[in-house]
Amino acid sequence: MLNEITDRIEKLEHDHKQLKYQNLENNKLPEKIDEDIQRLNRLKFRIQNKVENEQNTNFKTAEIKENDVDDLKDTRRIKKEKKDKSLDIKNETENESGQWMDNSKSVLLKGVNQDQFRRYELAYDRVKDFYRQQHEKQTVAYNIQARINFKTKVRDRMSVWDALVKLNKLLDESDPDTELSQIDHALQTAEAIRRDKKPRWFQCVGLIHDLGKLLYFYDAQGQWDVVGDTFPVGCRFSKNIIYYDYFKENPDYKNPLYNTKYGIYSPHCGLKNVMLSWGHDEYMYNLAKEQSILPPEGLAMIRYHSFYPWHREGAYKYLMSEEDKKSLKIVQTFNPYDLYSKSDIRYSVDELKPYYLELIDEFFPNKLVEF
Repeated sequence: MLNEITDRIEKLEHDHKQLKYQNLENNKLPEKIDEDIQRLNRLKFRIQNKVENEQNTNFKTAEIKENDVDDLKDTRRIKKEKKDKSLDIKNETENESGQWMDNSKSVLLKGVNQDQFRRYELAYDRVKDFYRQQHEKQTVAYNIQARINFKTKVRDRMSVWDALVKLNKLLDESDPDTELSQIDHALQTAEAIRRDKKPRWFQCVGLIHDLGKLLYFYDAQGQWDVVGDTFPVGCRFSKNIIYYDYFKENPDYKNPLYNTKYGIYSPHCGLKNVMLSWGHDEYMYNLAKEQSILPPEGLAMIRYHSFYPWHREGAYKYLMSEEDKKSLKIVQTFNPYDLYSKSDIRYSVDELKPYYLELIDEFFPNKLVEF
């Protein structure tokens, strides 16, 4: 029986890999992908339930133990607390009336030379080699498959802090501004935000905004599908993207379905309907959306913080909705803390750990996060 079910699941996954999306109407691709993935998950769920029912034929509802009832009550209580906290944070954000978006008195910005950052003309060869690979391989086909892989399995379970520590093993090959570890960068960003007395949820975003780079240790094919600047796939690549010429080796560059201004999208369809190149931003955004109580402003910071062609160069405005105009200002508020906090200063992880453990617990109700 189990072998038969395994075969059925493998066939379903194989069928998804063979799906043809090329003939869809403009702006229908993301919706179709999600539709197909949900169908696959429902089928898997029904098969799994059938197995469990067969293995537990002697189970009777009347035999539920008292501790099972307590567990159920605890689960409901946790869900209610999570909902209440989400409402509190939403109200707090609204009551601040956008004051947290004012960086005019920032301690960080007063003492930084902004011209010393993102100087790609002086970048190491490793940075150029990284972008050559990224621009050649980030295709629509790859992005569809990456999202199917993400939505159909869990890679690991660990605490947010343990995930940050694990990132110490990764040196971001795309970053021309720092040679420090990822936990050093996370603490530099969070501490800069904290020093400017931004809200606690904002500080949490600073700490975990790059946590999606954990993807490198699981499904990644290298670093090209984990780090680096992000950009839309499925429409013409903007010349405002760093190292634009490398896109000429991307199969989508000459594909008439994808190389027009709007490609598979429609005017002002909204960035939520656009596939951004797969990597740590998209990965962490989806994880945080499901497993944290961070406000929408924090989620926007996570999803778009590497989308430099948009929030720094002004590209792709023709895809923006009214909602995206607000998101743009939010991401531009966050960006200086991510970029200009990079320095040779290293904080003591042991000294800061108690503060940030408490912060993590506040916004991630479950101790273990599913990565």
